[in-house]
Amino acid sequence: MYYQLKNLSYRMRMLIPKNLYAQVTYYMKCKKFLNLKNPQTFDERIWWLKFHYFNPLMTQCSDKIAVREYVKKCGLEEILNDCYGHYESVDEIDVDKIPSEEFFLKVNNTSGGNLYCKKDTFDKEKIRPEFSALLKDNFYWHGREYNYKYIKPCIIAEKVLKADDDIGLIDYKFLCFEGEPRLLFMDIGVANADGTHAEEYYRNIYDMDFNLVSDMKETRDTYRVEDIKKPEKWDCMLECCRRLAKPFPHCRVDLYYVGGQVYFGEITFFHGSGYNEFEPREKDLMVGSWIPMDRSFPSRYPKSATYKL
Repeated sequence: MYYQLKNLSYRMRMLIPKNLYAQVTYYMKCKKFLNLKNPQTFDERIWWLKFHYFNPLMTQCSDKIAVREYVKKCGLEEILNDCYGHYESVDEIDVDKIPSEEFFLKVNNTSGGNLYCKKDTFDKEKIRPEFSALLKDNFYWHGREYNYKYIKPCIIAEKVLKADDDIGLIDYKFLCFEGEPRLLFMDIGVANADGTHAEEYYRNIYDMDFNLVSDMKETRDTYRVEDIKKPEKWDCMLECCRRLAKPFPHCRVDLYYVGGQVYFGEITFFHGSGYNEFEPREKDLMVGSWIPMDRSFPSRYPKSATYKL
């Protein structure tokens, strides 16, 4: 019942015009209004892109299965995590065919929805309500991110990545602008023990020389800087970002670094769905200015050309 009501609430949002939806939900979450006529801040330009930039390649790159082909085309197949299979329903999951005693389940068409599983305790009926609801959910209606609208939903089984130390698995989230990584949001403590997304975690911000940007904060507090080491394959991570981000005016490329190996996480086009808290304001304006506002985007990428999987 919980998941049915949750899906119903998001479907009701379909009736709200996009500009009104943006202003109301942004005020509810961030306690201020967006300037959509003359966007200047990071969030304002994120929302401008939502309403003006419809590159069909974004749909493929937002699909956690289809994006694997894009990563391969970029010559980066070696950074893909092992995928054990994908399924259109919970009933299709056959754990006997999964070549590991532990695995992650997630859906390809949304943010979050991860679950750590073990073969000996796996229970289809226990996970059925949550994953059945996720498969029915169109993530487009959560934040009007058009790239999610036409993804065909499925469930994915993947290899479990484990951290090498007590800090836990670190998410390296590179903010890229016109194909160039310019900021790293290093998220620490994102995953709970069961693989679900934690509500509270830390975020350190670094420049591309791996210097801490101490005069900027984005939504979350900083973790112990002295405990964080620069990855040995830092330059490799930057090159991966450049290849993956090259076609887009702005995106976030998420990577992991485990056991000396770089792994691909995902490509996100609207960080935090445009509900973020940059501090101080001058930094918010600075990062916002890095997002190009090309008025030709709607004519170059009309909605009718959106890639359908």
